[in-house]
Amino acid sequence: MSSANNSCIHPSSFLLLGIPGLEEVQLWLGFPFSALYLIALLGNVIILFVIQRERSLHQPMFYLLAILALTDLGLSTATIPKVLGIFWFGFSEITFRDCLAQMFFIHLFTGIETFMLVAMAFDRYVAICYPLQYNTILTNKTVGIIAGVGVLKNFVLVFPLVFLLLRLSFCGHKILAHTYCEHMGIARLACVSIKVNILFGLILISMILLDIVVIAISYVKILHAVFRLPSWEARLKALNTCGSHVCVILAFFIPAFFSFLTHRFGHNIPRYIHILLANLYVIIPPALNPLIYGIRTAQIRDRVVMILLCKEILTVNS
Repeated sequence: MSSANNSCIHPSSFLLLGIPGLEEVQLWLGFPFSALYLIALLGNVIILFVIQRERSLHQPMFYLLAILALTDLGLSTATIPKVLGIFWFGFSEITFRDCLAQMFFIHLFTGIETFMLVAMAFDRYVAICYPLQYNTILTNKTVGIIAGVGVLKNFVLVFPLVFLLLRLSFCGHKILAHTYCEHMGIARLACVSIKVNILFGLILISMILLDIVVIAISYVKILHAVFRLPSWEARLKALNTCGSHVCVILAFFIPAFFSFLTHRFGHNIPRYIHILLANLYVIIPPALNPLIYGIRTAQIRDRVVMILLCKEILTVNS
């Protein structure tokens, strides 16, 4: 054991148990996890490649999508490789520093993801409610500022978590019944008061709830504007432009919502259900988001088909 100072005793490492109660099937669980990770990697890289190559996609909406894709890559890579290491190779040990680093990046990317969903809701709000001013309000410079604010805001909120955990003593407790390191999971191992950690955790949750409220207000205003349009055809066309974003919101917040409910009220629910739900919102959205936008967004879908056809033609000619 190593001491950070005279009063705070930290373990040299933690043991991540994976999913207690499902030890016998963890090997098989690794296959859907790895498939989702490969889909997330391939899908988001393709999204980034297409947006970078296709000049017609150099627009605010697609820049926001590119930032979301980068965030998804970060979130999935911060969690799934370690999960697969536990499931397939029994690599349960993680050093104290690596655990704090993983915790930091998971919370950082989760915060950026919710912020980007708010930014994309604002994009749809401006596009539908103020279509003539869209290019004036949402410029590439504005998108750059939004991205910078999102990263800075979440860095400022998440970075203190590292120091809040460093101030704790763990008295030899080092077993985490989880697949990855997260703030309250680590804090609960401490043998000292964690009231400050709980309070700060509630602040972070309140910020996510605020993001949800802002998204909801945006869509109330969008629906109000849509149903003032003269024809059903115009209304459906306007709503269709929001379809991809709504699907992405649901893919992120529904697993997170059920995970929160089981932790808050599901005291009789088996622990492995809690852990599985906690894993869903870090592996499902990164895999689904590129599929949703790739299938529903004509510009991206057509460009991907064009690239695949060109490769097939080159292969046949060679």
